[in-house]
Amino acid sequence: MTLPHIGAVFGAIAGVMAIFLHSSIHKIEEGHLAVYYRGGALLHYPNGPGYHIMLPFITTFRSVQTTLQTDEIKNVPCGTSGGVMIYFDRIEVVNMLVPLAVVDIVRNYTADYDKTLIFNKIHHELNQFCSVHTLQEVYIDLFDIIDENLKLALQKDLTVMAPGLTIQAVRVTKPKIPESIRRNFELMEAEKTRLLVTAQTQRVVEKEAETERKRAIIEAQKVAQVAEIHFQQKVMEKETERRISAIEDFAFLAREKARADAEYYSAEKFAEANRVKLTPEYLELMKYQAVAANSKIYFGHDIPNMFVEGTNSPPKPPRSLHPHNAQADL
Repeated sequence: MTLPHIGAVFGAIAGVMAIFLHSSIHKIEEGHLAVYYRGGALLHYPNGPGYHIMLPFITTFRSVQTTLQTDEIKNVPCGTSGGVMIYFDRIEVVNMLVPLAVVDIVRNYTADYDKTLIFNKIHHELNQFCSVHTLQEVYIDLFDIIDENLKLALQKDLTVMAPGLTIQAVRVTKPKIPESIRRNFELMEAEKTRLLVTAQTQRVVEKEAETERKRAIIEAQKVAQVAEIHFQQKVMEKETERRISAIEDFAFLAREKARADAEYYSAEKFAEANRVKLTPEYLELMKYQAVAANSKIYFGHDIPNMFVEGTNSPPKPPRSLHPHNAQADL
């Protein structure tokens, strides 16, 4: 074999080795796990993020996301109990797969498990809901609970069928309905809005009237309270005057009683003193003193006798006096 032939062989071998290496080396992104198939059989050991090597042409892999992901189901048909066909333009399901459950779920439902466990389940549950409700309920009255009902129904089945796959949230867009029905709903909503505005205006008027009534009640209560305060003030003034008058009357009565008691005591003591003082001997003395103080003596030729006024004794004959004797005495 010549040298050119040897170079060609080595070149061919190098090319085959490069193809083998390129086919065997693969990269797994962060937040994903790689599951491997060999001859169509699922292997038991997944690999995490990074570069990994596998047997080329014999072993294949699928990358499975283990972080939060959003699956979109578009244009979901739904027939109401009244026979109207509507379409939900988009339904979003936020879910997350636990890394420990990746192998079991992929083994049972393949790497495209979301089609079986989420997409098909959404179609089934949504049609179940629509089939027992009217268009009015689906489109308006119960629309706000559709997402929560779907979430609970999905999670209930996944807990049994695929433990480790959890539903975080479900978002449902407004369904598409026939144009004629949509216009009727718009007119109905406009009428409802008008009625709501009227009702709100009525409530405002009632509230204003209630406020005015309460204001009037408060004003009346204030006037009544002021009148009550004035009345109580006058009552207190009269009560104070009455007490002052009673105190003055009591003081006057006390003074009068004290004066009467003093006069009575003085009179009593004076009478007692008189009883002690006015003895017969004292009275006799007072009689003679009175006689002595009130006696008068008369002299003259024409006075036959002399008498003492104020006594009960008979008069004594006077002693005869000659005029010359009397004059001599003078």
